[in-house]
Amino acid sequence: MTVSRLVPPGAAVRTTPPATPSADLEAVLSSIDTMAAQQPIAARIVAMADSDDTDARTLARTLASDVALAGRVLKLANSAYFGMRGRVGSLQIAVTVVGFPTVRTMATVALAGLDDESRLPEGFWGMSSCVALGAATLAPRFGERPQDALCLGLLAPLGVALLHHTDADGYAELTAAEPTAAGRRAAEVRRYGIHAHRLTAVALEQWGFPPSMVTPLGAVDDCSRPEGALLRAALELAARLTAGDHVPVPVEQLTGGQLREDAVPPVLERVRAEADELRLAMLGE
Repeated sequence: MTVSRLVPPGAAVRTTPPATPSADLEAVLSSIDTMAAQQPIAARIVAMADSDDTDARTLARTLASDVALAGRVLKLANSAYFGMRGRVGSLQIAVTVVGFPTVRTMATVALAGLDDESRLPEGFWGMSSCVALGAATLAPRFGERPQDALCLGLLAPLGVALLHHTDADGYAELTAAEPTAAGRRAAEVRRYGIHAHRLTAVALEQWGFPPSMVTPLGAVDDCSRPEGALLRAALELAARLTAGDHVPVPVEQLTGGQLREDAVPPVLERVRAEADELRLAMLGE
């Protein structure tokens, strides 16, 4: 998958479905429910992690039932991002270190089949890890919690994976024909009746994620909406790192002046240094 130019400042991508999309949107949406039935432990963790009655011990006990997912949580807890390199040996401590939202995000990754790179567009996790780290690093500048921003960045491309799972050949043709993000969003609406960011929002809504995770996805393609500014900036930074033909968009324009270009180089340096480790932790490699 290629990440390239975002929507020009002030422009918005149409999100309302056309009358007759050329692909079956219902098939895409129904796959969201099917996933929960196929991954019951991951689905249970997604539900548990947002409950006030769940503590770290209870969540760790359920997580232990999925050996692969538990291993990924442990690996992430011991990664450079959390600063606990090699010091976390207990699953309960790992849950405490990464936090419930991150465990929930990792369970959602498993639920949606994002932990199998063979079923994803090329470069999916290279881009996703850059978006996540960029969002987490920039979060304080936007008054957001880094942990929440990390989760948002990891899940933002979920809609791309769902479209690819449903229509791999057609979606590959679409992305090859549309080098810009704005062009892809418009082409997705024409073909599926919905674009990938909106589909991510629909999936997260169905799985009970809070508005703080859903709202930025609805605002990301409209530069006049400040609630999407952090995600727009993270997507722009990821594009600069992963798309060789990307034409940079000034971050001041994407963020309404909340971020300046002179703040970007150190963020790019950190993301470049840590993105691959995050990708490997999310995939359990």
